[in-house]
Amino acid sequence: MNIVITGASRGIGYHTALELAKDPANRVIALSRNTAALDVLRSNAPHGNIYIFPADLATSTVADLEAILAPCEEVDVLINNAGVLMNKPFAMTDMGMWQRTFEANLFGTVKMVQAAIPLMQKSAVAHIVNIGSMGGVQGTSKFPGLAAYSASKAAIANLTECLAEELKPLNIKVNCLALGAVNTEMLNEAFPGYQAPVGAEEMARMVAHFCLHNHRFMNGKIVPVSTSTP
Repeated sequence: MNIVITGASRGIGYHTALELAKDPANRVIALSRNTAALDVLRSNAPHGNIYIFPADLATSTVADLEAILAPCEEVDVLINNAGVLMNKPFAMTDMGMWQRTFEANLFGTVKMVQAAIPLMQKSAVAHIVNIGSMGGVQGTSKFPGLAAYSASKAAIANLTECLAEELKPLNIKVNCLALGAVNTEMLNEAFPGYQAPVGAEEMARMVAHFCLHNHRFMNGKIVPVSTSTP
């Protein structure tokens, strides 16, 4: 399989890329802004099957991303994992912060999907998985300081449902994993000292399995992945 994953330099993205690379038949195309961390990821690939591409989704164009994906000829799985998490009171969030959050969490996903569609429609098992958040699911617990992040992830959930219907004629399935808190560098930067109940490696195993298999069972679904209710 040809598998594309964004935000692959750390956290869930990093460990998901390594988990998928355990199968020598998989070719993992990993994107991130952090070139040095991508080099580390590639060096840890068990079969030398991780291919790295530095890319900032906030500033990249669809044409830029098409050029990265072009050598693949076909894409089977796209994991839209890249994103930013900023913890700041709503009254103190300027429009620049809102713009940065939506550029990374929503518009980057939009551009990746647009770039990947021509290659994914060639696959018999095409599956787009958007990494969302429980904070973006209506009716769940919300937290002060995360208005911009949660709003962007709510948009990702709605985009998932829309794309699943629109891409149905192309046989491309689209689902969203709405993750609860996971121990990652990004979470620790936003909430220093907080210990989430799930580690990044453990979550990565679940994400990898979902991406490879759950297109057979669902489409257009927002799947909560959390140990708490709501």
